[in-house]
Amino acid sequence: MLVGGGHSHVQLLRRLAMEPLPGVRVSVVVDRPVAVYSGMVPGVVAGQYTRRQAEIDVRPLARRAGVAVLSAAATRIDAAGKRVELVGRPPIPYDVCSVNIGSTVAGADVPGVRQHAIPTRPIAGLIDRLDELVGGRLVVVGAGPAGVELGFCAEARLAAQGVAVAVTVLGAGEILPGRSEGLRRRVQAEATRRGITLRADARVAELVDGAVVLEGGERLPADSVLWAAGAAAHGVFAASGLPTDSRGFVQVDDQLRVEGTDGLFAAGDCAVLASWPEIPKAGVYAVRQGPVLDDNVRAALHGRPLRAYRPQRDFLSMLNLGDGTALADKWGLAFGGGWVWRWKDHIDRVFMDKFVVLAEDGGAPAFERGMPPMGDGPMICGGCAAKVGEGALERALRRLGPAPGRDAVVGTTDADDAAVVQTEQGLLALSVDAFPAFVDDPWLVGRVGALNAISDLQAQGVQPRFAQALVTLPRDVDEEEWLVQVMTGVRAALDEAGTTLVGGHSTVGPELVVGLSVLGLPEGELLVHDALVVGMKLVLSRPLGTGVLLHADMAGRAEGPWIDAAIASMLRGNGDALAVARRFGLTAGTDVTGFGLAGHLGELLRRSGCSAELALSDLPALPGAVELLRRGERSSFHDANRKAIAALSTPAEPGPELELLFDPQTAGGMLLGVPPEQADAVVAALREAGDPAVVIGVVAPARPDGALAVVR
Repeated sequence: MLVGGGHSHVQLLRRLAMEPLPGVRVSVVVDRPVAVYSGMVPGVVAGQYTRRQAEIDVRPLARRAGVAVLSAAATRIDAAGKRVELVGRPPIPYDVCSVNIGSTVAGADVPGVRQHAIPTRPIAGLIDRLDELVGGRLVVVGAGPAGVELGFCAEARLAAQGVAVAVTVLGAGEILPGRSEGLRRRVQAEATRRGITLRADARVAELVDGAVVLEGGERLPADSVLWAAGAAAHGVFAASGLPTDSRGFVQVDDQLRVEGTDGLFAAGDCAVLASWPEIPKAGVYAVRQGPVLDDNVRAALHGRPLRAYRPQRDFLSMLNLGDGTALADKWGLAFGGGWVWRWKDHIDRVFMDKFVVLAEDGGAPAFERGMPPMGDGPMICGGCAAKVGEGALERALRRLGPAPGRDAVVGTTDADDAAVVQTEQGLLALSVDAFPAFVDDPWLVGRVGALNAISDLQAQGVQPRFAQALVTLPRDVDEEEWLVQVMTGVRAALDEAGTTLVGGHSTVGPELVVGLSVLGLPEGELLVHDALVVGMKLVLSRPLGTGVLLHADMAGRAEGPWIDAAIASMLRGNGDALAVARRFGLTAGTDVTGFGLAGHLGELLRRSGCSAELALSDLPALPGAVELLRRGERSSFHDANRKAIAALSTPAEPGPELELLFDPQTAGGMLLGVPPEQADAVVAALREAGDPAVVIGVVAPARPDGALAVVR
């Protein structure tokens, strides 16, 4: 279990991609999928690099390494029980665990910091807020290397924009503590040349609107404040009862093991060497710890001796001044100029190139080209893309013939996942749905599987009341732990939806499969497939693209933030959309799942005797979906869905947006037929509830040429 995606862990992931560990299941826990390389952040601030150039996308790197990715934040590590506790889900057991979560910023509890400052950690948060840097008076709190670099680079950024700014860098003690006197002199000379003020022994008491208040009462006017007041430990180690130093950083021995524990390692800024506590919090140490950590994790798994990490007593320190020059020192010698910046740029780019799995143009960078393939033959997608084709399903059902008691079925056919039947006690709604895993996270598969299953009843206008689960576990896993993970995810979805789990069945097989049968008692109007009326607006509650995104993720070709957005969309569920449909008395609709928008819309149109007019430009897409379709990525069920194009009138030269119509959705949104006078209000209500709904088209009369939809 790797907790965090810091500078040390990305080296483990890279080596796992090149040299896998047979018989070892590896997972990485990250609260955000992208790690930012700290060495290039000042350059991003100055505008010398794009954000992407400074980012390591942990998810595709992990996928290429065969490592499961768990998107969660760790809250506690039970070293005695060998378990990692996560937010909102069961703890994960481990045999060997390594922690590389970096640090947070010190002094965040100083009054006014959270309200009036831009903290430099988390680094991604700093980059998100760069547009908040304005002209006038900028105060940087913290005069270590990070604060000094950011002061110079922020000045360069604003100067390049033609914005006048006066920068002041405040140090609680000396400027650049621990660095050479020669470097301090050079920094002071550059600051004087560029009108940047460096102040030592300026301790901040509080921040107020428009000012930094120092101890003693002096007020420094400030239009922007960057808070770079050093590193502070995350609270996970104190919460875990692990040995820490006085600042809260976890203590490790020379082999990078957490002191007094078995099978638990830590590296980078979150850790402090008991034998070398004076090591500064600098990325160079995390980078150099990476190979030692990798060797020792492998050794611990196989019972081999560990090797010691020996930090260098001094290291090359380079300060980016943001204007194409840099300063550096080592062994007490300071030097600078444009050539130092070019040297630093070369070092940083070479380091980053080792971890780039996804090129910006979609091609394979050098690192990926040198990796072994992820698998033999075509991939079969999981989720709702793992379906029997619509044609095969229809032909098989025709061969079965009609079932007895067909007159008792309300508004459905044998091909539907959900049925509403008349009983002596009244109407009863039933549904069954299942799919194989689409990610390596059993908790997430369980939760999305439950949401997908109850959506079949919600799409009929029915609140799901009871559910039973059917779970097939892979043969090579800890059955108890995996069942807990899956069923906790299932329960989380059902509990939120007001649906009671009433048992189920479990089996063992070649892969993880999660299914549910669901029962509900209809109340009020149903949402049916034959109620579209000419003039109705077609409203889609959530964007499309989960099929192609999950397919690309399986291949390690999807960016981490794209998959995070897809997962967030799947976890929305359709409970809010059902509530809106009921409030407005809607009667026509369905959910959009494995057969894609074209398939599910086509079913509504056929049964209603109508056609539709759609605008491709109005189709909402998840981040990255259209780009992946443009590159030729397709879910394994895409081609089967694309046969529906025969019923469409499409542009002569369609773009990738057309392919969104055929992308199979897992736990997709709702497609609703809405009277035109209600369309704006329904869209507004869905958006207020959290669904980014849009109108994608209008219902039209049946066409003489038989086309179900005209796509423009």
